[in-house]
Amino acid sequence: MQALFEKAKYASKLVATLDDTLRNDILRDVAQAIVDNKERLLKANQQDLARMERTNPLYDRLQLTDSRLEAIAADMRNVATLPSPLGHVSKERTLPNGLRLRRVAVPFGVIGIIYEARPNVTFDVFSLCFKSGNACLLKGGRDAEQSNTEAVALIHEVLRKRGVCPEAVTLLPSTHEATAQMLNAVGYVDLCIPRGGRKLIDFVRNTARIPVIETGAGVVNTYFDINGDLEMGRRIVMNAKTRRVSVCNALDCLLVHAQALDNLQRLDELVAPLAEKNVVIYADERTFAALDGKYPHLQHATPESFGTEFMDYKMALKAVDSLEDALAHIDRYGSGHSEAIITADTAAARRFQASVDAACVYWNAPTSFTDGAQFGLGAEIGISTQKLGPRGPMALEEITTYKWLIEGSGQTRP
Repeated sequence: MQALFEKAKYASKLVATLDDTLRNDILRDVAQAIVDNKERLLKANQQDLARMERTNPLYDRLQLTDSRLEAIAADMRNVATLPSPLGHVSKERTLPNGLRLRRVAVPFGVIGIIYEARPNVTFDVFSLCFKSGNACLLKGGRDAEQSNTEAVALIHEVLRKRGVCPEAVTLLPSTHEATAQMLNAVGYVDLCIPRGGRKLIDFVRNTARIPVIETGAGVVNTYFDINGDLEMGRRIVMNAKTRRVSVCNALDCLLVHAQALDNLQRLDELVAPLAEKNVVIYADERTFAALDGKYPHLQHATPESFGTEFMDYKMALKAVDSLEDALAHIDRYGSGHSEAIITADTAAARRFQASVDAACVYWNAPTSFTDGAQFGLGAEIGISTQKLGPRGPMALEEITTYKWLIEGSGQTRP
């Protein structure tokens, strides 16, 4: 492991000096290699899938398909078209003594990523780190070991053909020991970004001796206000919950204004589309009474139903008496990821957006849009839920730091 860290550190110095045109050409080459080697990548992925039960919520995250590989390649090509964040001057001034100061964007160096059963992350992280001049250490989970190994092997083949050191991307062993060693690799790893559930993120935060940016855990709520549009609500709730249940922007709890239970004609109209996907609803006392006998997959909520990231075809449902109650619920149970309000009341929407403490706050749109590509940022490394440093989708600009460049002509300080 020590040797791997040393090689990654050395590679980071070389990657930082590459011409951006070469970086873009390599990204396009890797994208084409993904398309040309679909069968090889899918075969490795099938080996991983064979070890996981289809009922496991992580199965969808783990699975690669022909169309998903095409999308991964398309995202990588898109990253190649984005302007380089490196060298961007964010501040510039000349002091009265003639010293010229510039604050310039530069790579972090070595970025370590810890992630679970998501092989697409391997390609996304490489594209963003490489484009921004960083080397990356990848620590995937055992569930995706074959998929990640084949993906990194493919990237290495392209790098070697282009004369670039393959250690620009390094796959670490899928062991807990490797995680612990990376989290303690002071002087070698400049930044660690965990992508996964709350248990993983808490472990990384409590263990790391290197800088960490928290991403991933998403307990997502949507509030249907008294002035919400029923048809719009049906579409938004359906998309937010069922588009991809295993991702961090998926809806976990629907809050409905108590008076809207009557104004909606029937609450079951709002949630009826979810029955098509067999979504289990864990309803509180009031919403259970409104849906009893009208929704086929209804269960009583427990205290654990709220504040749970389901990553499955499951959702909590709760009636609230006011916007203030909805805000209090989100403040207690939300994870700072993505929250939404459905309403025609502009004042209520503005108050919701101003009051909710989350990286992404939506008005009349589903939380499924929380994604770097959807925000026009290319791919993303993750969704940062913390306040110090980057927040929300972490794309190219968010994985660079800066340094001050000072030019003088012999000035001395009095």
